[in-house]
Amino acid sequence: MTVKKIKFGKIAIVVFLTALIWVWADLARDEQLDLPDVSMEVAKSSNPELWVSFVSEREEPALRTSVTLKSVVLKGPARRVTGVKLQRNEGTLNLNLFLSPEREKMTKAEVRSLDVLSFLKGSDEIRQLGLTVVDCEPKQLTLRVQELVKTAVTVECAGLDSSVQVKIQPETVEAYVPKEETGVRKATVRLSPDEQTRAKNEPVETTPYVELAPGQRRDVSAPVKVTLAPAQNALLSDWVPATVAICFSQNMQGKYSVVLENDPTELTRVMIRATPLAKQAYAQMRYQILLYIQDSDRQATELPIRREVVFNFPPEYVQKGEIEADQTPPTARFTLRQLVEAPGTTAETGP
Repeated sequence: MTVKKIKFGKIAIVVFLTALIWVWADLARDEQLDLPDVSMEVAKSSNPELWVSFVSEREEPALRTSVTLKSVVLKGPARRVTGVKLQRNEGTLNLNLFLSPEREKMTKAEVRSLDVLSFLKGSDEIRQLGLTVVDCEPKQLTLRVQELVKTAVTVECAGLDSSVQVKIQPETVEAYVPKEETGVRKATVRLSPDEQTRAKNEPVETTPYVELAPGQRRDVSAPVKVTLAPAQNALLSDWVPATVAICFSQNMQGKYSVVLENDPTELTRVMIRATPLAKQAYAQMRYQILLYIQDSDRQATELPIRREVVFNFPPEYVQKGEIEADQTPPTARFTLRQLVEAPGTTAETGP
């Protein structure tokens, strides 16, 4: 009897193909993936006369342009699920879903229920992942469609102190607002600190917006120019309680103390001119006036030493010209008392 020669090459090929089939079968097997906290947002409508919002009965604000789905369950081949998991873990998974009013055929004022599962199954963003949606939470959302009408609204500048004089050109602009609120709405502009500074010297051009609901703003197509009255026109004189800070150099820090000889009421308040906001900020500072002690004061022979204090105004309001002194700086009268005798010196006289 003849024993046939074993062909190891063919056996290796068979083993390799068998393994490949098993790997392919494993990767082709469907798996599920639960994605939590998926954002869903109303896309901007091409029709400016429509305003679409999600309606929330439990959270504020009640009308919002976006919601967060608690869960979206996807299903598909294991290899695709693995790829999506990897993107999620690396933070590269961009699954922000957009609801298009045109695609959902929203053309008139109404309140309608949205089948979230049906919407997700037709989502281009999910389709691009190569997976299908099998479940979600919540399964229903409420949408409110409102019609807007174009009307003239007054423009106001927000975020300014009431004493600042504002000039806006033009004073009214056309904007889209809900029908039932015609004549009630106003368009708003806000100026940054830099823009406020520039607006005191020249008109600043900016775009107003209408706030349809908290967090939902619509820009007005036409810009306006804002001019603020010079800051000095808005300054008011008033007394502010003051606390004085004693400022030493490193050479004298911890070695001397200051004995003020002023009347107790002389350095306890100062007269300033400021806007209400600037005055409030100044009054809330820890020290309103500063007394600088010089190294040469140790050798002073005429006692008490006399020196004007320095106003410690908030720098941001000084830059905007919204605060200034309305009196000459108070003069402090003081002597020095040595606490630690410095090497090579003799003790200074003091009270």
